[in-house]
Amino acid sequence: MDHVKTYNAMEIKHKNGDIIVEGPIHADQLATLDFHEDLVAFRPHAQQHKALIEIAGLPEGRIIIVRELNEIVGYVTYVYPDPLERWSEGNIPNLIELGAIEVIPKFRGGGVGKALLKVSMMDDAMNDYIVITTEYYWHWDLKGTGLNVWEYRKVMEKMMNAGDLEYFATDDPEISSHPANCLMARIGKRIKPETIQQFDNLRFQSRFMY
Repeated sequence: MDHVKTYNAMEIKHKNGDIIVEGPIHADQLATLDFHEDLVAFRPHAQQHKALIEIAGLPEGRIIIVRELNEIVGYVTYVYPDPLERWSEGNIPNLIELGAIEVIPKFRGGGVGKALLKVSMMDDAMNDYIVITTEYYWHWDLKGTGLNVWEYRKVMEKMMNAGDLEYFATDDPEISSHPANCLMARIGKRIKPETIQQFDNLRFQSRFMY
């Protein structure tokens, strides 16, 4: 399918400084921006900056960033699901995954995470996609936030709701391994019924689920 990417932006007057949430950002533009040293949730910040540049260069890859002047202080990524995961098995060409979302501690709170989701979905092309996110409690920053599993899950769900992602049931073993884990998704307005059926078949693969 044609991977159209239309730039959108939102300015935020945060208590800790003015920031811009914008994207999708091209790989060459990402390479010219500084990358905050506190963005280390997934790998060292220099390696993560390189990973984002690579993702932005993929046909389906989308990166929305939070920028303070010339420095990236937050981001969200959208890519095809990992080939080793269930969500790639259905060969649904317009299913993409919210792979990572991160904001530095200075700018947490104040709706920055929600703004990343809102700006992502401002692009009309997102109505041609099923967007999923798989949330596992062991990826959450429980220590840094001081929240327990259920408090964090509530915050995470509210943030995802800002991008119109909703809870979807599934029998995926990894998600089912803990009650706080969950699958959330947004089904674009132009998704065909047969594609939704393919997605439903991916969500439930056990013949013993009723």
